[in-house]
Amino acid sequence: MRAPKGRTLPIALAMLAATLSPAAAQLSADAEKALHEAAKKEGQLTWYTAHYSAETAEKMGKAFMARYPGVKVNVVRTTAQVAYQRLSQELRAGSLQVDVFGSTDIGHYLELKTKGLLEKFTPANAATTLESVRGIDADGMYHVSSLGMVGITYNTAKVKAADAPKNWPDLLDPKWKSQVSVGHPGFSGYVGIWVLTMTKMYGWSFFEKLEKGKPQIGRSILDTQTMLKAGERLVAAGPITSAIEAAAKGDPLGWVYPTDGTVVIIAPQAIVKGAKNPAAAKLFMEWALSEDASRTMVEDYQMSLHANVPGRGGTPLKDIKQLILKPDEILKGVSDVKERWRDTFGN
Repeated sequence: MRAPKGRTLPIALAMLAATLSPAAAQLSADAEKALHEAAKKEGQLTWYTAHYSAETAEKMGKAFMARYPGVKVNVVRTTAQVAYQRLSQELRAGSLQVDVFGSTDIGHYLELKTKGLLEKFTPANAATTLESVRGIDADGMYHVSSLGMVGITYNTAKVKAADAPKNWPDLLDPKWKSQVSVGHPGFSGYVGIWVLTMTKMYGWSFFEKLEKGKPQIGRSILDTQTMLKAGERLVAAGPITSAIEAAAKGDPLGWVYPTDGTVVIIAPQAIVKGAKNPAAAKLFMEWALSEDASRTMVEDYQMSLHANVPGRGGTPLKDIKQLILKPDEILKGVSDVKERWRDTFGN
């Protein structure tokens, strides 16, 4: 693969990284201007993302272009597996189109890193994000740019807030028999991480007890929300940000941040080695980890990466007990719990 053109950081950005400690670093005005000028010479970048809905992804692209005129973002929103398949095909053909790769499957980054297919780049703005999501990769090959949360959700028309489960083992209470909804780890990455986290905390006996309570099992974690809204189930292990958005639109949904911890799903982003537009890719990565990007995300009920940018409803992440698995734990553990799930639930 040919070495990418313009790979060296602009002088201002390099000086910034060299002179500031990680805790103090952020993209200075001079460094931002220098990187913008370099990106304008390239004129564009292509972004593959599985982090958002198509509407939100396009909105993110437009926000970036509004801040950095002269740099076009070609937004390609798809599922994580399709994005990875496209990237793999491009690499095999020696015709790389993507510059910035955003997948919700942490295994993609570990594999790409092992093969030397990611560009080492730590945005200065990475140091401004919430401390709990910084430095997910010690070598600076990929960085968290989007977050999700799995907590306890419930139907507010049928369950009072005071009566809703307060922690994860509460879902096993006999009073919720045939009233719990969950997704399937074989189909949903969010659910796979939730199942792995519960197993790490409480052992597989948690799910053996859950099975006795006859839960409704969907595929996507969003299926739990459908069941709650329809009143077919009363409580769930569900996506909190989606519940907040649905409640704002009038749906009977409530949410609980469990006292034993809310499962936080990290979704990284990275620059692909050999990217055609390296300066534009670096500028986009800087922006993706900026407060400006977080403000754009929360407009569509996504989680903010910054303490200074509050989300729309709910409790700030910094005030929640967070359960965040390490990438290697996820890679090694999710496949195992998928098999154990099928053995226990029979599907």
